[in-house]
Amino acid sequence: MNVDIPQLLPLPVLIPLIGAGFALALGRFPRMQRVVSSVSLSLVLIVAIILLVTADTEGPQVLWVGAWPEGLGIMLVADRLSALMLLVSSVVTITVLVFSARSDMDEASEKAPVSIFHPTYLVLAAGISNAFLAGDLFNLFVGFEMLLFASYVLLTLGAPRERVRAGSTYVVVSLLSSMLFLITLAITYAATGTVNFAQLAERLQGLDPGMQLVIQLMLLVVFGIKAAIFPLSAWLPDSYPTAPASVTAVFAGLLTKVGVYAIIRTQTMLFPDSTLTTPLLWVSLATMVIGILGAITQSEIKRLLSFTLISHIGYMLFGIAVGNLAGLSGAIFYAAHHIFIQTTLFLVAALIERAGGSTRLDKLGGLAANTTLAALFFIPAMNLAGVPPFSGFLGKVALVEAGVELGTWVSWAVIAGAIVTSLLTLLAILRIWHTAFWRPLPEGTERTNKTLPLGWVLTAGVLVAVTVAMTVFAEPIFEFTERAAVDIDAGAYAAAVEESIRKLGTP
Repeated sequence: MNVDIPQLLPLPVLIPLIGAGFALALGRFPRMQRVVSSVSLSLVLIVAIILLVTADTEGPQVLWVGAWPEGLGIMLVADRLSALMLLVSSVVTITVLVFSARSDMDEASEKAPVSIFHPTYLVLAAGISNAFLAGDLFNLFVGFEMLLFASYVLLTLGAPRERVRAGSTYVVVSLLSSMLFLITLAITYAATGTVNFAQLAERLQGLDPGMQLVIQLMLLVVFGIKAAIFPLSAWLPDSYPTAPASVTAVFAGLLTKVGVYAIIRTQTMLFPDSTLTTPLLWVSLATMVIGILGAITQSEIKRLLSFTLISHIGYMLFGIAVGNLAGLSGAIFYAAHHIFIQTTLFLVAALIERAGGSTRLDKLGGLAANTTLAALFFIPAMNLAGVPPFSGFLGKVALVEAGVELGTWVSWAVIAGAIVTSLLTLLAILRIWHTAFWRPLPEGTERTNKTLPLGWVLTAGVLVAVTVAMTVFAEPIFEFTERAAVDIDAGAYAAAVEESIRKLGTP
């Protein structure tokens, strides 16, 4: 049976939305909700694998949705970059869904409308997929709004007062960034007559350099907020740690990376000859260093991990700012690596909280006696710190090599900052290891003695195995990300869109 691959492009968005409708209708049947959610996200995973293989072997896949005039149509595109991010996000969303089956969302059932969790989670997955596949700025905006709306609900679902207060900062910042995004859309369309990525790549070059710079800066601010780049990251440490474990894990792993993806897509396609290389390098350095300095001062594990999340976004921005093929390849690899690592660590933090009764370091100790929990934390923690031979180390080496290739004194300064940040990350991780695992339980502190649910352990174990697999198969993954970077540099995305327009006979 011949399958028209481009016709599969809407499915990663449509399947979760349809599943959300069924899950909402089955609100009184939580087991059926879980079945619907699991089947929906499993189908998305299968489609993501097909799109990844096809994009790698046959080039970008393009689908115009609706018979709209040129520049106004809804276009979905899967190239190597977007297909990879879609696959990674699919693995994470379905894994976290399995974890949530007995997570705090279910434990809080007496306080929270848990029936809303599954439909909202599926809308979040649909929004993430739409953002990765969007072929124009407006559809990217729609994807962001879908995932942000869902995130507002998940962040405050059954929340006590302190969590609502912390979540309100996230909501306000997100609304402001959405307003700025709409303003940017209006300015871009007024200046070019389109918001389509491929057409913008051509038309922006004909604009006055000053107008190009205004649009570029506005897009960077919008996506910088969503990616939590310094100094636009102050909202994150107070928002993520207060959410339920399953919600925090998917937020930390994916939501900021959607912003990183948007920066890669817009900066490389729309502004290939950017004059902002040096400022972006300085911002990447500040994001790395200030984020990790915040991390080493924390006494609560989830807040510490939230600051490391900010810090390591700086590595991805470094690769984007360098702008050469090595830098883009390293940034793509590191983004995929970091999604898995950060998600895993937040899930393990939930295991630590259940085993130790808290995530505050002054109330933890002796967890090394649980060898399974110790291993689940130690492997991704060392990976995050960039200890050889893990994928975190390999990704950082690739970014350092890209900076060396650029060869400016600013790039050398960022390389030095990246090395220092990696060492400080190791210091922060070892502090957790020493305090929570190696030292005895502090006097006067009672252990909960709760057993770890097998489903939690297996879910976290699967993600740990994935992070190890990224190390084992680092060479073919790097080869893929290098091909993705070559596609970006050669304009394969725009060429595929132009070919689709020609085939459609759009005037």
